[in-house]
Parts: sequence; C-alpha cells; structure tokens
Amino acid sequence: MSSANTLAGVKVVELSTFIAVPACARFFADNGADVIKIESAGGDAVRWNGTSEGRSASPYENTTFDLENANKRGVVLNLKTPEGKEILFKLLEDADVFLTNWRPQALAKNGLTYEALHEKFPKLVYGTLTGYGEKGPDKDLPGFDFTAYWARGGVLDQLRQKDEWPINLIPGMGDHQSGLFLAAGVMAALFNAQRTGCGEKVQINLLHTSIFIQAIMIQAAQYKDMGLPYPIDRHDANNPFNCAYRTADGRFLQLSMPPFDVYFPKFMPLIGRADLVGNPRYTMDSITENHLNREFIDILSEAMEQKTAAEWAEIFTANEIPFATANTWEEVLEDEQAWANDAFYTMPYPTGNDRTLVRQPIFIGDAVPDYKMAPMLGEHSEEVIKQLGYTDEQLAAMHEKGVYNTWEDLKARHNG
Repeated sequence: MSSANTLAGVKVVELSTFIAVPACARFFADNGADVIKIESAGGDAVRWNGTSEGRSASPYENTTFDLENANKRGVVLNLKTPEGKEILFKLLEDADVFLTNWRPQALAKNGLTYEALHEKFPKLVYGTLTGYGEKGPDKDLPGFDFTAYWARGGVLDQLRQKDEWPINLIPGMGDHQSGLFLAAGVMAALFNAQRTGCGEKVQINLLHTSIFIQAIMIQAAQYKDMGLPYPIDRHDANNPFNCAYRTADGRFLQLSMPPFDVYFPKFMPLIGRADLVGNPRYTMDSITENHLNREFIDILSEAMEQKTAAEWAEIFTANEIPFATANTWEEVLEDEQAWANDAFYTMPYPTGNDRTLVRQPIFIGDAVPDYKMAPMLGEHSEEVIKQLGYTDEQLAAMHEKGVYNTWEDLKARHNG
C-alpha cells in the first residue's frame, strides 16, 4: 500500500506550537491522515523564527515551518470565544486523535484535559507532550529541548571535552525524537481504540526522552568504581577505536570499531603501524588495566594526520573499516546516499527559490509521501469550518466577530 494512503480516513486535530507535537502530527499528515492544525491569530511562534535561524523570514519561504507542518490544513480560531470553543469541539466529534503540547494548567483552564475530552469523546486518542511530564514538582515548568532535553537530561554536559565549554546546541533534536516517540504511542493507542472503541491518553516528555536516549551510559554511571565519569578528555576514551581523529587537511574522521581486538590486526597495517600487531601492550585489556589510552590515542592521532580525509576514506572503504567523515551541513545537503534514500525534497517556493527540505525518516510502503507546503496562517479556516455544517450566514457572522481568521485577514500583519 502507498504510504500516502496508509492513514487515509484518520482525522487528527492538533493544538500545539513549536516543534515536537507538530512533528508528530506531520507523521500522520504524511501518511494520509487529515490533520487540522489550530492556531491563534498570532500564529505558531515557529512561523516567525526565520531570522534567528539564519534563513528567510518570508512567510512564502518558510522552511522550518514546512518541516514540521507540511501536508496539514490550517485554521485560526479564537478559543476565548464560545463560538471558537464550539468549533473546536465540533472538530473533535469525529476526530480520531487530539494532539497538544499545552501545559496541564492551560488544558485544565480550557476544559481540554484528557478526562474532560474522554467523557465527551470516548474513542478519541489523546496525545500530549510536555517538557517535564505531568507529575512531580516541576510539571508546570516551560520545557524546551535546549533546557529539558539537552541540559537537564544530561546530554549537554557529557558531549564536551573535559574542562571545556559545552557544545553549540542544534535546535529541534530532542523535539524531533520526542515527537516521533509520541507518534509511536499514538499509533498503538489508535490501533487499540479501533478494536475496543476506547481511546487512551499517550504521554511523552522531553526529559524522559533524553534519559532514554542516553540510557546505556546513564545506567553505567551507577558503577562509580569502574570507568571514568563524564565529561572526559578525548585522550581518556575507553576504546581508542571509537574516537574521532584529525586528518592532514584538517578534517575529522569518526571511527567505530567496538570489538577493539578483532579490528586491531586489520586496522594497524592500514595506518602504517603493522609493527604493533601482536604487541601485547596494546590489547584492549592491557590498555585499560595499564591506563595506556592516552599513549595509544597519540599513536593513532600521529598516523591519521599523515593523509587527507579523502585518502583515508578510500583506504578504509576498500578494507571495510567502519568510519565516516565529519561532514558539514552544507555537505550533508549534497550527500548522494541521503538523496538516493529520499531524505530530501526540493520545494519550489512562491518566492521563486528552490530549497532543499528534509523528510521525516519513516516510510510505509513503496511510495514516498507528498510534500505540500504547510498552510499559511488561517489558510483553510473557512473550508474546515464550513465542513462542520455552518451556513454562509453563520460563517460571515463569526468572521465579523473575530471567532476565526483567514490568511487574507492576517497577511498584512505578518508581512504577507
């Protein structure tokens, strides 16, 4: 079956902003679900992040917003009005999934908790994503991936060299992982709802996602008398074959050979150090027991700096050594392997520019999902509301009252 039709007939109502939950909803939209994104007249804040991300701020060339919101329909509702709230509930009457990243106190204030909606719509699957979860002393804190995922979760302090500043963070990494975790949970709950007629609540939070992603090392941190506490200096890495090394042209190659002793006799001759093969000083046990990590890493570093990245790539590829060059983002955009596997899509924008956009990494069936531009703010408001059975006269009255807005109403305000 084509991936574009796998979820045809599924209706998703999304009440969320920023990245994580919209990315989850994008999964459903890519696979044929009717995803209706509800925004305020101010719009999802991600719409206006262009300049801060070093890209165009034009609403007609909004690569980040398209990344999270392609293939959806967009509605602007004033949920502070009774009519706006009524429209939302009418949308939920035949919806299969409701997705939100509103904090618990905001959901309670607006009558949008799981308990309230489950009573009205018992088959509805309710997906929610927060920064820190819905229990505990910090459940009401605002959560972003920079804070809840990267910093508090422990990623930020481990991915630096000892005694050095933390790395520069990449926006959206924790959000995208959490969003697709949420999609997995919602799909399981949706499957169960279709069997039983009973929807369930699916909860994801950025902090727990971060902890799970790092679970191997977080669990290992309990063994305080073994190994080194992170952050570490690269010279102290447990397995020198899992380090990055600088080449003659200033590039970095990342090696990945976990079974050190298996690869040793094959790898060392390739870097001009066949003389060390069979030397008992440089087995994994000896390096660990005698604290020879720095000594051996210096041997590898000196050897790797004798050739360029391209020269090493040819040698390592021919000999099936697991490695990869540390690419720049500009190089990733041109990666032939990524293009061959449909990681990218070329979007022709109304600005006249063609831009490369990234697809979600999940494909169902043989076909590749369409990639339609995300809706302009309020682009489908009248279309969606009219489908609920409102007359033209009712639409006109609500529009006049500001219950909903269209892009025509808002574009002057937002540089359209």
